[in-house]
Amino acid sequence: MSAPTISPPLHSIPADIRNAQDYAALAPHFMPPAHYAYISGGSGHGQSVAANQTALAQWALYPRLLRDVSHGHTRITLAGEEHAHPLLLAPVAFHKLAHAHGEIDTARAADATDTCMIASTQSSYTLEETASAGGARRWFQLYLLPRREDTLDLLRRAEAAGYRAIVLTVDAPIQVANRRALAAQFQLPPDVAPVNLRGYDIAPRYAGNGPGDSRFFQGAMRGAPGWDDIHWVMSQTRLPVWVKGVLHPDDAAALRDAGVTGLAVSNHGGRSLDGAPSGLDVLPAIRAAVGPDYPLMYDGGVQSGSDLFKALALGANAVAVGRLQLYALSVAGALGVAHMVKLLREELEICMAMAGCATVADITGKALFKPAR
Repeated sequence: MSAPTISPPLHSIPADIRNAQDYAALAPHFMPPAHYAYISGGSGHGQSVAANQTALAQWALYPRLLRDVSHGHTRITLAGEEHAHPLLLAPVAFHKLAHAHGEIDTARAADATDTCMIASTQSSYTLEETASAGGARRWFQLYLLPRREDTLDLLRRAEAAGYRAIVLTVDAPIQVANRRALAAQFQLPPDVAPVNLRGYDIAPRYAGNGPGDSRFFQGAMRGAPGWDDIHWVMSQTRLPVWVKGVLHPDDAAALRDAGVTGLAVSNHGGRSLDGAPSGLDVLPAIRAAVGPDYPLMYDGGVQSGSDLFKALALGANAVAVGRLQLYALSVAGALGVAHMVKLLREELEICMAMAGCATVADITGKALFKPAR
């Protein structure tokens, strides 16, 4: 069987792109199959990836009549920071798998659309290079490294490069195999690596090799983040610290009480515990647990402005888009990502206008309807 033909990235927007979700359909034609399998797949059997789509699809939107939305806008305040719209670019590893310019082009698109980009620790360009390519509105996703001195150095680098918040990701201490990537025989290409981690000791501290030891309980999980790590990170920086990967209301309330700035309600795009619920399904309970004013961000399966609207209606203050940014990047680089953001924002505005919501603050659960199945 001959290898599939992969189109090079375009220098203009394809004529058949009508909405943001169209980039997801085009992406397989612009990425090697193994790269696409890695990006699109989830852990295990992909149950949590599917859960994200199912959770979004179960809701319908009420159109409302005779509402004056002529003063409408999408501006929000998120943990004291002004944003032109409630859409952020979620941290995703290895943008270079989608496009040779990787995070550099994503940062340029974020700057052009006044969008906050959350740069990943596992970027294929350094956090400094990514910062220099974009505007001032950028956050940094932090993974804890085995040695605190290395984590602290990474944190100091993010501060020096002008990142304005830290998003501490704590929900993936065990990396469960991506079956789609395995079937496609995915391997990182020689020119793609987690360059932010060069020079650090990233070998696990615990092997779990004692008699009767489990390589999970006494192995991987012995190096998992704990409460002392949360307090330590907050003590080491003046930047706002968010925690990403929250799915249980009790965890959410405890993190709020610990002084964390805000939470990202997320099942890691279905790439952590397979079978975990969609963040959308637990979002109302988490909102109830933390109260009406505590900052919450959602990510997971978002591909349209109506998806954004649903997450906002169910309790999120902002919504981060993950895979879709890489799909757009693969098709048309920075131009594709900027166009995808523009389409999502316009789709959100259409939903808001038709639902009678002039501002993001007007979007509540009353705007949603769940049909009987």
